Amino acid sequence: METEKVYCLIVGSGPAGYTAAIYAARANLSPVLYEGIQPGGQLTATTDIENFPGYPQGTGGTEMMEDLKKQAARFETDIRPGIVTAVNLSAAPYKVTVDGEKTLETETLIIATGASAKYLGLADEQKYAGTGVSACATCDGFFYRKKRVAVVGGGDTACEEALYLSGLASRVYLIVRKPFLRASKVMQQRVFDTPNIEVLFEHNTAGLFGEHGVEGVRLIRRQGEPDEEKVDIAVDGFFLAIGHTPNSGVFKPWLETDENGYIITRPGTPCTRIPGVFAAGDVADPVYRQAVTAAASGCKAAIEAERYLMMNGILK
Repeated sequence: METEKVYCLIVGSGPAGYTAAIYAARANLSPVLYEGIQPGGQLTATTDIENFPGYPQGTGGTEMMEDLKKQAARFETDIRPGIVTAVNLSAAPYKVTVDGEKTLETETLIIATGASAKYLGLADEQKYAGTGVSACATCDGFFYRKKRVAVVGGGDTACEEALYLSGLASRVYLIVRKPFLRASKVMQQRVFDTPNIEVLFEHNTAGLFGEHGVEGVRLIRRQGEPDEEKVDIAVDGFFLAIGHTPNSGVFKPWLETDENGYIITRPGTPCTRIPGVFAAGDVADPVYRQAVTAAASGCKAAIEAERYLMMNGILK
């Protein structure tokens, strides 16, 4: 199997990965970046971005990722297609296998593989992606000012999303398949105390409808029970809030992760428990999951990688 030696290997190509590449390349670390399973990351599935600094008129998710990619390439980042299939972090230089056929030995590793939003698995979720379906209220809620929206989920995240949207939308439906909320008592009370949030208990989402975008949700109330009932509600936006899955699987045997699989780093830093291995962006962030915070953590990871190489006499 072919082996290549590098100073800095970056895995992932969202805001964290590309920002890490920009900083690493400018520090003469000659970074190699593998784009991973979704080149450009989750933002490529977002139609409009208006909350990232530097885009006063807003921009498309794919366009913004292309801008970041071009900036990283401008400083001679070696950007390649490929998916990491195996790693060995037992000792430096660390071994990373790509596509099962090429191994790289790297002095520093920046993991920026992101997280994937959980979906219900409905065909309509793909059909209306970018035209009414979203997995991030903070990212897309602004587009639904004075409109009606639905949020699916019954935990703290779903309640937080519903509360956030309640300050923008005229009406928020919280669709909960169980007869109760799983959220903390404090979050539940906040939801119940918000006049424009209506909780629909024991409702399952069957599908979406609309001509040129989401116009409504098809629900089944008390599915499987004798009094099962089909219900349609009119909404302009449909938000998934049933969690995210961090793309950390291949690294979990070597790194500490929380109960949901997010890589644990030293507080305030991108440093993992293994020297020279860093985690940036959504793969290590179960709280914020924003493009700007991911980019900031990518910057931190590159700076820490440079410091590690300098302190260990690897880079003069």
